[in-house]
Amino acid sequence: MRAVVCREFGPPEKLVIEEMPDPQAGPGQIVIDTKAVAVSFPEALIIEDKYQFKAKPPFIPGGEVAGVVSAVGDGVEGFAVGDRVLGANGVTGGFAEKVLASAAGARPLPDGLEFEQAAGLQYSYGTGWYALKHRGELKQGETLLVTGAAGNVGLAAVELGKILGARVIAAASSAEKLALCKERGADEVINYSEEDLKLRAKELTGGAGVDVIYDAVGGDLAESALRAIGWGGRFLVIGFTAGIPRIPLNLTLLKSCQIVGVFFGALVAKEPETHRSIQDDLMGLVADGRLTPYVSKRYSLEEAPQALADLQARRATGKLIVAP
Repeated sequence: MRAVVCREFGPPEKLVIEEMPDPQAGPGQIVIDTKAVAVSFPEALIIEDKYQFKAKPPFIPGGEVAGVVSAVGDGVEGFAVGDRVLGANGVTGGFAEKVLASAAGARPLPDGLEFEQAAGLQYSYGTGWYALKHRGELKQGETLLVTGAAGNVGLAAVELGKILGARVIAAASSAEKLALCKERGADEVINYSEEDLKLRAKELTGGAGVDVIYDAVGGDLAESALRAIGWGGRFLVIGFTAGIPRIPLNLTLLKSCQIVGVFFGALVAKEPETHRSIQDDLMGLVADGRLTPYVSKRYSLEEAPQALADLQARRATGKLIVAP
């Protein structure tokens, strides 16, 4: 099989395309013929050895795969050769024509859900559902501010916020990105390359401030967003594409607000029942037509390094997919 291999840590251009042995299904495992792989920020970090979870070169980056089962290991129940599935291996193993996955972490795909739509459902939408429903307890009628709203996890949060009945304010860095956010359901938008994020968010809430902030950017923008929060609000820490911020903690006292960490990647090990319930919820939303995952751009396997480079440089909007 062909695969994208990280043989030494570094930028995406160091990745190489190689022929690798086909994986063999062991006990409790399945082999998936890859149809689509999500491109996410953790993969851009792990190839440079900057992610919380570590991998030792050589390894294949890419974690979330949608495809067809081609082999089933001993002891596997509920899956058969030919089944359409979604599998997740953290952030490794995915950018390949075939992927070895744990059957326990795989999910059958609902009828009508395309492979490209399914890839990314666990990471981007799983992060959003865990953050908004479980950690932020977003309620119908509340106001949600999403930073980096046109990115992979940001756009998912916009869509899920609307499903939960919130008024969604999408914040991004260009008119093009904000047009996509409006198309995907945002009620209001803020261009923080031209507007003051705090002041504009305050204006849009009549001075009251927002109830929940979904911050997938970090950096200097995080403090501006926190200053826009309302009394008793919840600031959800999702990621740091612009760097890890230094937040003045006096702001939490003045606002009587919470800063809440969201680490979806550790949920499988820490809270497996919660993780399963989130996947059930998302599959249900797709099945009943309330959620249609959006794919913005597709890359071939050979173009996977370019996909990661586009993600790092913030040239991407929405969800990127590698289709071998």
